[in-house]
Amino acid sequence: MRRILLLAGLVLTAALAGCADRRIPADFQAYAEAPYTLGPGDRVRVIVFGQDSLSNSFAVDGSGHISMPLIGPVQASGRTPSQLSGEIEARLRAGYIREPRVSVEVEAYRPFFILGEVTTAGQYPFVNGMSVETAVAIAGGYTPRARKDNAQITRTQGDRTVNVEVPVTTPVRPGDTIYIPERFF
Repeated sequence: MRRILLLAGLVLTAALAGCADRRIPADFQAYAEAPYTLGPGDRVRVIVFGQDSLSNSFAVDGSGHISMPLIGPVQASGRTPSQLSGEIEARLRAGYIREPRVSVEVEAYRPFFILGEVTTAGQYPFVNGMSVETAVAIAGGYTPRARKDNAQITRTQGDRTVNVEVPVTTPVRPGDTIYIPERFF
């Protein structure tokens, strides 16, 4: 009888451990709060003050570059918009324009992806300030079998990819892949 009670206690403990509050890793949270870095699929607006022929919108290509007149390809991926403007200013100053002033702003963010138990899974344009719940709403809502309390986010952080289970109130970043799992009951 004691063995049965011990076994039942172990099973109950294991079941409750599965319901325990999962903590989001600190580096995942810190990356979400860090300044936005550009990546392939982003579209930036570059303004070179006083040089209308150099000001334009540029897409960050698959290799992470934008192609500017006069100076050619410029590495954009992994840089913040202000870092990119500094790089463009330095390259223009090196033989093209005496005192260039450059502004870079994100015109369109790369899309996010949502999969799993949502009405219409797929790729969607990123909306600033969105959470997992907002992403689900954009994808048409949950299916009847969806688990509505958490999701999985796959995010590229620098040179590595991280997959974390998060609550639905977690902020989404451009390029994230969200997976809404199926519930068991």
